[in-house]
Amino acid sequence: MGGSTVKGFLKTTYFKPSDITVADPSEQALNTFIENGVSVTSDNKAAVAGTDIIMVFVKPWLVESVLKDISDEMDYKKQILVVIAAGVKSDDILSWMRKEDGSTPTLLLAIPNIAIAEKASMTFLVSVNAKPENVSLIKEIFDEVGETIITEERLLGAGTTLASCGIAYAMRYIRAATEGGVQLGFKSANAQQIVMQTVKGAVELLQASNMHPEAAIDLVTTPGGVTIKGLNEMEHAGFTSAVIRGLLAGARNS
Repeated sequence: MGGSTVKGFLKTTYFKPSDITVADPSEQALNTFIENGVSVTSDNKAAVAGTDIIMVFVKPWLVESVLKDISDEMDYKKQILVVIAAGVKSDDILSWMRKEDGSTPTLLLAIPNIAIAEKASMTFLVSVNAKPENVSLIKEIFDEVGETIITEERLLGAGTTLASCGIAYAMRYIRAATEGGVQLGFKSANAQQIVMQTVKGAVELLQASNMHPEAAIDLVTTPGGVTIKGLNEMEHAGFTSAVIRGLLAGARNS
């Protein structure tokens, strides 16, 4: 996710490569960013020093150790911390980072999805203790690489399932429809092209018209036609129920 985010940032005019420093213990992971003019280091503390915004993209079980490692190098009065890690609670983050004088960093939580690499993320943003101007700044940054919703921390798990996991669910539909296209007689590459453009068209139509999906579906479901027959067959197989059950299962484990 961190790599995808940097790739997205580099496709905007908001950042120059020299504005970004990437820290990773893997030299191989850093090579790609070196080629793009980004500053790199294997030292998290060095990456933090003197920056305005710190974004932490690590696996949830690594968040505590990474944050404790950089806390002494941070200037809580000047720097903004954004943690991107599913399931990690803000109370825990603040407790891990609380200094002897009781101070804690300006903290926001964010959950983007991998489409951020193509400036098409659906990002959820939670302000834990940030000032309105801090929230506006971070939202402005994520808006450069997709769309951003400011939400409550209690909804982050649901957001993760709906958008971050949801992008995989959408891709599974594309895969299934592509396989159906092959069975209908198209070559696999052509079937995938057709399905992807169709999905893209559905999204753009709904965004442009602001119609409810069911209202848009009604435009192409003539009485006794092939569309309604196909939709009903999918529903007999549990299409809508399967999607909802999948989302709920993901949310229970997020």
